[in-house]
Amino acid sequence: MTELLWIAAAALVLLGIAGAVLPALPGVPIVFAGLLLAAWIDHFQKVGWFTLSVLALLTIASFVMDFMATSLGAKRSGASKLAVAGAAVGTVVGLFFGFLGLILGPFLGAVAGELLARKNRNQAVRAGLGTWLGLLLATAGKLTLIFAMVGIFLTAYAF
Repeated sequence: MTELLWIAAAALVLLGIAGAVLPALPGVPIVFAGLLLAAWIDHFQKVGWFTLSVLALLTIASFVMDFMATSLGAKRSGASKLAVAGAAVGTVVGLFFGFLGLILGPFLGAVAGELLARKNRNQAVRAGLGTWLGLLLATAGKLTLIFAMVGIFLTAYAF
């Protein structure tokens, strides 16, 4: 039974890593759930409440960072709310087109949203780039937080 729980904990962490890139999955909270399960399996003997509190704070920080990076990218480029919504839709649609879709989907969605809002092609491309850059930075930040969380957990578990 314990082996199955460890497999479930590892699966949650791997799913969370994928979720940092895929917009439909809340990556960092899933990683936290996997690490919490791993600590629970060991009855919190190696990873205690202090470490779990730090991991929980990093999970909360990921939401703030995600919002700020996306908003900053959109705001700096003068993107409308439709451009941001278009980027989100483009990311979901891009999932069906593989890696290239994940790269181009948010950009094309932001451009389409901005064209609907303002009908200015130059501004739409600028908004698309800004929004795309914000999403890219948010993804990089979430991945960084995830690997930091796993590192903190493994350090606490080993010592």
